[in-house]
Amino acid sequence: MAAARKSLFARLRDDPRGVSAVEFAMLAPVMIAFYFGLAEFCQGYMAQKRMGHASAVVADLVAQSDSIKSSQMADVFKVGDLVMKPFSSAPLQQRASSLTRDANGVVKVDWSQGAGMTARTTGSTVVIPDGLIANGESVIMTEVTYDYDSPVDYLMPAITRFSQTYYLRPRTVDKVGYTN
Repeated sequence: MAAARKSLFARLRDDPRGVSAVEFAMLAPVMIAFYFGLAEFCQGYMAQKRMGHASAVVADLVAQSDSIKSSQMADVFKVGDLVMKPFSSAPLQQRASSLTRDANGVVKVDWSQGAGMTARTTGSTVVIPDGLIANGESVIMTEVTYDYDSPVDYLMPAITRFSQTYYLRPRTVDKVGYTN
């Protein structure tokens, strides 16, 4: 009986026909995990790129204006929401501000408007990248954050916050005006 068992195990060990099935059973879970991880990473990356594009679009629309009203800013922020499609725009927070560097080189807020984000205080100082504007010049700054919650939650179980700041000079005037 022991000889029969030994010959059965010896035959199974020496038989190459099941090697492919065993290799597949070992590699399949790893490959499936890589696939879902890559799909989740791509979704997060796409949400981040759309959020950055929303920041650029909002800045561009404001920079094209000579003067902008509060009601027009609400419409501009709605465009930012539309850029996020197919992702939800609920976690999107936006703020647009007009900044001017004074004669002393201090950058101050001329006006600010936010959607889901608190507007900056008029007259407050802001730090911007060096060399962006000279004394007496103005720039439109948009700040956008997006809280991305992965639908799968395998690799990114917590909410990931993306943020983008975008600067654009006014196109047709020295400084974009603002009225309520």
